[in-house]
Amino acid sequence: MRITASALGNKTDQSALLNLKEAVSNDPFGILTSWNSSTHFCSWHGVKCGHRHQRVTELNLQGFHIEGFISHYAGNLSFLRNLYLDNNLFHGNLPPELRRLFRLRTLSLSNNSLEGELPFNLTSCSNLRILRLTGNHFVGEIPKNIESLSKLQVLHIGSNNLTGRIPASIGNLSSLSFIFMSFNHLEGHIPEEIGSLKHLTAFLLVGNKLSGKLPSSFFNLSSLVTIALAENQFSGPLPANMFLDFPNLENIALGLNQFSGSIPPSLSNASRLEIIDFGENYLEGQVPSLENIINLWFLSIELNNLGSNSSADLQFIEPLVNCSNLKELGLADNNFGGILPDFVSNFSTKIDKLTFGDNQIHGKIPSGLGNLINLGTLGLEGNHLTGVIPTSFGRLQNLEQLTLGSNKLSGDMPESIGNLSKLLILDLSYNMFKGNIPSTIGNCKNLIFLHLSMNNLSGAIPLQLFQISTLAILLDLSFNSLSGVLPGEVGILKNIEAFNVSENYLSGSIPSTIGECLSLESLYLQGNSFNGTIPSSLGSLKGLQELDLSRNKLSGTIPEELQSIPTLQYFNASFNMLQGNVPTKGIFKNASSVSLTNNGRLCGGIPELKLPPCPLKESTKRTPRHIKMKALIAALVAFFLCSCILAMYYLMKKRPRKASHDNSTIAQLPMVSYQSLHHATNGFSSENLIGVGSMGSVYRGNLESQEKVVAVKVLNLQKAGAHKSFIAECNAFRNIRHRNLVKIYTCCSSTDYNRNDFKALVFEYVENGSLEDWLHPTRGTEDHHHPRILNLKERLEIVTGVASALYYLHYECEQPVIHCDLKPSNVLLGDNMVAQVSDFGLARLISAVDGNSQNQTSTSGIKGTIGYAPPEYGTSSQVSIEGDTYSFGILVLEMLTGKRPTDEMFKDGHSLHNYVHDALPNNILEIVDATLLSMMDQEIPTVTIAEEENHVENAGLLQSNVEKCLFSLFKIGLACSVDPPKERMNMMQVKRELNIIKNAFHS
Repeated sequence: MRITASALGNKTDQSALLNLKEAVSNDPFGILTSWNSSTHFCSWHGVKCGHRHQRVTELNLQGFHIEGFISHYAGNLSFLRNLYLDNNLFHGNLPPELRRLFRLRTLSLSNNSLEGELPFNLTSCSNLRILRLTGNHFVGEIPKNIESLSKLQVLHIGSNNLTGRIPASIGNLSSLSFIFMSFNHLEGHIPEEIGSLKHLTAFLLVGNKLSGKLPSSFFNLSSLVTIALAENQFSGPLPANMFLDFPNLENIALGLNQFSGSIPPSLSNASRLEIIDFGENYLEGQVPSLENIINLWFLSIELNNLGSNSSADLQFIEPLVNCSNLKELGLADNNFGGILPDFVSNFSTKIDKLTFGDNQIHGKIPSGLGNLINLGTLGLEGNHLTGVIPTSFGRLQNLEQLTLGSNKLSGDMPESIGNLSKLLILDLSYNMFKGNIPSTIGNCKNLIFLHLSMNNLSGAIPLQLFQISTLAILLDLSFNSLSGVLPGEVGILKNIEAFNVSENYLSGSIPSTIGECLSLESLYLQGNSFNGTIPSSLGSLKGLQELDLSRNKLSGTIPEELQSIPTLQYFNASFNMLQGNVPTKGIFKNASSVSLTNNGRLCGGIPELKLPPCPLKESTKRTPRHIKMKALIAALVAFFLCSCILAMYYLMKKRPRKASHDNSTIAQLPMVSYQSLHHATNGFSSENLIGVGSMGSVYRGNLESQEKVVAVKVLNLQKAGAHKSFIAECNAFRNIRHRNLVKIYTCCSSTDYNRNDFKALVFEYVENGSLEDWLHPTRGTEDHHHPRILNLKERLEIVTGVASALYYLHYECEQPVIHCDLKPSNVLLGDNMVAQVSDFGLARLISAVDGNSQNQTSTSGIKGTIGYAPPEYGTSSQVSIEGDTYSFGILVLEMLTGKRPTDEMFKDGHSLHNYVHDALPNNILEIVDATLLSMMDQEIPTVTIAEEENHVENAGLLQSNVEKCLFSLFKIGLACSVDPPKERMNMMQVKRELNIIKNAFHS
C-alpha cells in the first residue's frame, strides 16, 4: 500500500498534539478530553486545519487554566500559523524547537508562568507578525537580535521581569505598529532609533524605570494613536509644538513622572484626544485652551503646580462644556485660583467624577452643579469656598461621595441632603455651618462615613441619624454646639468604628446601649456635661482601643469591666468626680496609657498612678497611735530621699554632659527644634492629635520650615523601647526613599520646656489615613480623612504598592532593611490611594556582607505584632526578610477576607491561612469580604482584545473576571504565609505575579 506525504504529515501532527496533551498536568475544564484517536485531530477542541492538506494551521486553547509545560513536539507542527495559549498556567522555558515553525505568524502566550529569557532565537520564524508574551516570568534583557523578526507588527512583552535598556536595534523593525513593554524593570533612555518606526500606532511603557528626556526622533512618529509612558522617571520639559507632531493622537498618559515646565500650548490642536493624563509631575503655569478637543472623556492634571492663584486659572475648562462624553475631570492639588465658574454646571450629564480639592478656589458653589445628575464623586475640599450648600444638590441622586471639608461654608445644612439616598461619604467638617442637623439625614440609608466636626451646629442630635445602621467607618460630630442628651438609639449603630461627639454641650447620662456598638474601637465623649456613672456595658466593647471621657461631670467608680477589654490602649477620665478604687488589670496596669487627674476621690490602682491608698475596712483599721507613728516615719523617709535627690541633681549639673549616643545616627537627617514643633502643633493640643500608638502620639502640624502640613510622631520615652525605636526609624529612613514608603522630612532630639528628653520624627502628612482605618467594616478612625469602601481595583493597587515597597527594602536598598512590623495600621494611603509603608520603629538593617541583622538598631525583645509576626519569631531571636514576607501574606489574606488574623474564630489551632487554604479553589466566594462581593457587579471586567492594527490577523479573545483575580491574589497570600520560611514566595516573585494579575485585570 502506498503511503502519501499528506498521510505522513497527518500522522506527524496527530503525534505532536498527543505529546502536547501528555505534557499537561491539569486540565480543569476537560478541554483535551476530545483529543483521542476516536475522531480526526482536525475536529479536536481548539484545533484548526487547512482544507487542502488537512495539516494543523491553528491551535487555540486560551483561558482554560490548563497547567503543564509546552512540549518540544510543538515544533513538529510545521504548518502552524497561529498559536494561542493565553491565560493558562503553562510553566517552564519555551522549547527551542519552536524556531522550526517558519510559517508561524502569531505566537500568543500571555498570562502564563513561562520562564527564562525572551525567545528571540526564533530567527527562522521570519513570518512572525504578532508576538504576545505579556504576563509571564521572563527575565533578562531584550535581545539585540530582535531585528531578525523583520515582519513583526505587534510586540507584547509587558508584565515580566525584564531589565536593561531598550535596544537600538528595535528601530529596524520597520513594520512594527504596537509596542507594549509596560510593568517591567527597563531603565535608561528611549533610543533615538525609535524614530524609524513610521507605522507605530501604540507605544506603551508604563511602570518601568526609564528616565531622561524623550528623544527628538520620538516626535517624528506621526502615526501614533496611543502614548502611555506613565510611572517612570522621564524628565525635562515637553516641546511646545509636541501635539502638532501627532495628528492622530487619541490617548496620552504621562502621569507619575518628573516632567517640568508648562503643558505644551499645541495641546489645543490635538483635536482627537480622548484621554489626557499629566497627573503627578512638576508642571506649572497655565493650562492651554481645550477648545478643539471635543471627544475628551478623561482629563487628569492633579498633583502638579499648575495655575497662579489668579481669577483666570480655570478658564481653560470652559470649552469642555462641548465634550458630550466627558466622564472624569481631576484638577485637585494644584494652585488654581479664582471662583468656581458657573459654566461647570453645563458639563455633560454623563460626568461621573469632578475633583477641585486642595486648590485656592474661592467664592460660592454654583447652584447649577445640581444639573449634573449622574455625578458620583464631587470633591471641593481644601479651598476657600464661602456661602451655602446649594439646595439643587438634592437632585444629585447618584452622588456617592461629597467632600466639602476645610472651606468657609456657612448657613444651615440643607434639608435636601436627605435626597442623596446613594451617598456613602459626606464630609462637611471644618466649615461654619450652623443650625440643627436636619432630620432628613436619616434618608441617607447607605451612609458609611459622616464627618461634621468643627462647625457651629446646635440643637439636639436627631434620632434619625442613629437609625442609619450602615454607618460603619466614622460618625464625627465633635467641636460643635450640640446640646441635649445622647439618646439610647445610639445602640443601633452596631457597626460603627469611630464615634466622636466631644467638645459639645451634651448632658444627661451616657446611655448603656452604647455597649451594643460592638464594632467600636474609638469612643470620644470628652468636653461635655455628661453626668451619672460610667456604664459597665462599655466592657462589652471587646475591640475598643481608645476611650476618652475626660472633662465631664461623671461620678461613681470606674467599672471593673473596663479592665477586661483586651484591645484598650488609651483611657482618659480626667476632670470628673469619680471616686473609689481604681482597677489594676488590663489597661490599668500601664500608667502611661491612663489619665485620671483631677478626680479627687479616686484611690488605689498601681503605684505609678500615685493615687492615695484606699481606706481600710473597719475591722482592719489601726489605732490612732499607730497611724501617727507611721506618718512620722514616712515623713522622715521622705525628707531623707529629697535630700539625696537634691544632692544628686547638684552633682549632675556640675558634671559635663556626654554627647548623645544617637547623634551619629540622626546626623544625616535634618533637625528641627522643640519650639518649632510646639508651635506647629499648637502646643501638641488634643485638637491636632491624629492618633496614639504603642510608642507615642502623632499630631497634625503646620511646620513653617516645610511650608506644608506634616505629621509629628512624638515618642513616649517612658515606654520601654521607645528610644531604640527612634534610633531604628532614623537608621532606616536616612538611606531609603521610595514612592511606597512614607516620606520623612526631619527629626528632633532635644528637651522640652520642662527640660525632659524629647524625641520626635516629622513625616509627610498622609490625608487618607491608614489601611487599617479603611479596610474593615469594624475599624474606625477619629481623624479628618475621607475614606471610602475599597473596591477590588483599589485593593489590588494597595497590595502591589506594599509589595513594591518590600521589594525595594529587601533587594534595592544600599543596606537592605527588614521592616519587622508590617500590618494594616502601618500602611498609609496617600493621594490617589497610593500605599505608603510606615513605622520603622522595629526595623533592622541587614549587613551587606553576611546578611545578618544588626540587633542594636532594633527594639529589643519586640518582633512584630501578634497575628502578623511569623511563627518562627516566637522561638528565635533572629529576624529575616522571610518574616516580612509572612506578614505581607497575612495582610493580603486579611484584605481579601475582611478578617483579622486575631479574629475570635481563629483559635484552637485554626488560623487565617488555614481558613483560606480550606476554601480554595471551590468556595472562594464564601470567604471574600462581604463589602467586596457587593461591588462585584460593577467591577467584573470582560475584556476583548480587538484588532490592534488593521494588518493584524487572528486577534484572540481574552475573557477575564474578578474571580480569577481573587483566586490569584489568594494564592499569593497563601504562598507568602506558609510555615517553613524557606518555602515562602519571595518579594521578587510576588512582584512579578502581581504585574501579571494587574495586566489581566486592567487590560
